[in-house]
Amino acid sequence: MSGNGMTPSPEMNNGVPAHPAVFRADSWNGLLDALAPHRGRRIVFTNGCYDILHPGHVDLLARARAQGDILVLGLNSDASVRSLGKGDDRPVNPFPVRAYVLAHLASVDFVAEFDEPTPFELIKAVRPQVLVKGGDWSVDRIVGRDIVESDGGTVLSLPLLGGFSTTALLEKIRGRK
Repeated sequence: MSGNGMTPSPEMNNGVPAHPAVFRADSWNGLLDALAPHRGRRIVFTNGCYDILHPGHVDLLARARAQGDILVLGLNSDASVRSLGKGDDRPVNPFPVRAYVLAHLASVDFVAEFDEPTPFELIKAVRPQVLVKGGDWSVDRIVGRDIVESDGGTVLSLPLLGGFSTTALLEKIRGRK
């Protein structure tokens, strides 16, 4: 999280301390309260599973953050990741672990869990000025585009840093590549 002055709570979840910039799917009101002082600044939103963090993720998040002042990362819940058909063993890292790591990146200001297959409802709640996905998504396929554009915002599909993929990394770990 980039310096909002909050200190982590000592509560533990899956072996990691709670982080004040992480909001579970049932606490979006807390996220909206945390965003309130930032209204008037350019809020950027992106989303994904971020199961095993790699340079491609870090690069995309840094470039997404460069599009505005605050980056909200919508993070698929464990059930949401499973619903996407990524495999029975996914996510490798449970939500609290993924969220904790992501919340500590300088580019990420807030992490918000969503349970659905897409972050449509979360985007509708946050109302970002900029919506970003990786270049494997064409702008016309980006969920929430209609909301952001109707508010006068921008939707971007940023090129991916080549050679990095969680699926490929897992295949390598499993000895299949």
